[in-house]
Amino acid sequence: MSPTLKAALWMIGSISSFSAMAVAGRELAGIYDTFEIMLYRSAVGVFVVVSLAFATGTWRQINTRNFKLQIGRNLAHFTGQNLWFYAVTVIPLAQVFALEFTSPLWVIVLSPLILGEKLTKIRGLAAVMGFIGILVVARPTIEGINAGVVTAAASAIFFAFTIMLTKRLTRSQTITTILFYLTVTQLFFGVVMAGYDGDIALPTMAHGPLLLLIGLAGLVAHYCLTTALSIAPATVVVPIDFVRLPVIAVIGMLVYAEALDVWVFVGAAIIFAGNYINLWVETHKRL
Repeated sequence: MSPTLKAALWMIGSISSFSAMAVAGRELAGIYDTFEIMLYRSAVGVFVVVSLAFATGTWRQINTRNFKLQIGRNLAHFTGQNLWFYAVTVIPLAQVFALEFTSPLWVIVLSPLILGEKLTKIRGLAAVMGFIGILVVARPTIEGINAGVVTAAASAIFFAFTIMLTKRLTRSQTITTILFYLTVTQLFFGVVMAGYDGDIALPTMAHGPLLLLIGLAGLVAHYCLTTALSIAPATVVVPIDFVRLPVIAVIGMLVYAEALDVWVFVGAAIIFAGNYINLWVETHKRL
């Protein structure tokens, strides 16, 4: 089997998991707030990560180095994920996913400040194309801008911070250590934020499977994506990941009767083109 086909199969798992998480999050809206959803997602994550760490012996790798950086990274991810879960409940799923695709472009804009990387002309072009794509997707008029659009766009910025801080952590930390602190700290954040009003909605038999699905889907999605990137070049994997948009658009249409908005696809295509141009140039620059 070719590396491209193997990567494509792993990406089917990633796309399916991200889509399942979005649908489950919407189904739980109004029953649990986003903090409660993150609390239970993180609880599932802690159980899975700790179990695998002990089963494989990698728990010995866990250490307290870069602890402040771990906290900052996980706070950014926790914030972004909460905003994302809110967005999927109030605007079309395709619009959420399209705006989420701007995260790599925000990395381009912010990496000179966070990672000390150079902002080249190509990276600048990609960032401009991403901004144009955002305008097309969001169509910023008084009627078009709402809390869902704002939170979806903001989640992409926080995901960009997560990407950059993760990149810094991988220079000195193992994946087990990163995932351990990701799940444990976000469980703590979830307990604090969900319980600040003294009222945490407990899981029921009816909703437990959906909460479990969110917890597992989040881990599986990122594992499949990471595995695909380890098998095939990013220039192969990124276009496959873009399939998430039409998939979630069709799911939104069939399950929630959401209209297929052509401008969301046009804007997403512009965002994708900016991402891909930068990725292609960066990849060939190293050859």
